[in-house]
Amino acid sequence: MEAVAKLNNCPTSPRKMRLLADLIRGKKVEEAYNILRFNAKIDYAIRLEKLLRSAIANWEQKNEGQRYEESGLIIKTIFVDGGPMMKRILPAPQGRAHRIRKRSNHVTLVVDTAAVKENKVVTNNENA
Repeated sequence: MEAVAKLNNCPTSPRKMRLLADLIRGKKVEEAYNILRFNAKIDYAIRLEKLLRSAIANWEQKNEGQRYEESGLIIKTIFVDGGPMMKRILPAPQGRAHRIRKRSNHVTLVVDTAAVKENKVVTNNENA
């Protein structure tokens, strides 16, 4: 059974957040947690690490009595969408103004057990 966690209106650019999301996509939860914990991009990694913990907690709520360490949870899906953009103006020479776009993003993370993912992959290959 899968669990979803969402992070909305995160004040970082989607492109920078996708770099970290690509690192942990398809990994086991423990491995992804270690990747985020020791990554050099601390500001973004802290937000994704907190989101991962939230997804794990959501999974534990759905599956009472089970522990995520024993069930082999993996990150099934993670994607980053663009959020609202704040537009600001920066003064420029000769009375001009330059536009500054402060981007934000929305991150959606889905965790699932590894056995369920393997079954889906097998059935998709048999149908093809």
